[in-house]
Amino acid sequence: MSDRGVEVWSGGVNTWECDEMGHMNVRFWVAKAQEALAGLAAALGMPRAFAENGEATLALREQHIRFLREAHAGGALHATGGVVELGETDARLLLVLRHPDETPAATFQLKVEHITRGDMRPFPWPERIRARAADLRVEVPAYAAARSLDLAPVAARASLPRALEVGLKRIGLGVLGPAECDVFGRMRPEVFIGRVSDGAGRLFGQVRPGPDLAPGEAAPRIGGAVVEYRVLHLDWPRAGDGVELRSGFIGCDARTRRVAHWMVDPQSGRAWASAEAVAISFDLDRRKVIDISAAALEDYRTLCTPGLGL
Repeated sequence: MSDRGVEVWSGGVNTWECDEMGHMNVRFWVAKAQEALAGLAAALGMPRAFAENGEATLALREQHIRFLREAHAGGALHATGGVVELGETDARLLLVLRHPDETPAATFQLKVEHITRGDMRPFPWPERIRARAADLRVEVPAYAAARSLDLAPVAARASLPRALEVGLKRIGLGVLGPAECDVFGRMRPEVFIGRVSDGAGRLFGQVRPGPDLAPGEAAPRIGGAVVEYRVLHLDWPRAGDGVELRSGFIGCDARTRRVAHWMVDPQSGRAWASAEAVAISFDLDRRKVIDISAAALEDYRTLCTPGLGL
């Protein structure tokens, strides 16, 4: 058993996949990981798992993501994948997106369920897939393990009524479009995290996160990034369904902010997805993580919601 598995995807970073921070945006990390998941499914004997006419597919239930090294326009990436554990109908998988020198760029621990294509009914893995899974077993290396987030089983609390009760800020509101859905008509996983990224400015923009400066010291250009995510996929909206994002701060220190994001149906109030994230500030020129000022830290603390989470 190793921490590597087999190569399941190879590609690169387009200019239009990079954002105002100068690196590939989180939505495209997740999109590429989804392609890698299809590659791993093929290695397990399910080459048509994400095709419209496939007999069975994989439902993504949970993601744990760590972002380790930036990727920039023109850069090459590839992914390796393997099976951490296999249950009766579910599995925990590991994907590692890597730079050309094999340095891990991002890691994805994915909890998936083996389901029927149409009604999403879980059913047992066939023996042929179990046999292949045994050959693809991997261990979770230290660089892919949870660092600041708890991965213990949790009952999701997200809903619009609860968001209103605890005063979560609206950072996104809209309707899911056809281009945001997969071949089964369900929202693609990267759409949730992409819409969170689009709305982050509304959440963070009220606080200036610059560092404490010495007299006469020029202020650096400051950006932000997420270094770790836990995402629960609770339901799958379709084209035309409303989506609303509500977010708030869980806790903070000089180096990190922990944030909760809930995607809900603005009509029914039920939850589509929820996430906890660990965000940092960094110097855009030096590409280094920085500590925020004491004043910014105090401002963030006043915005925290006790007990907030997934």
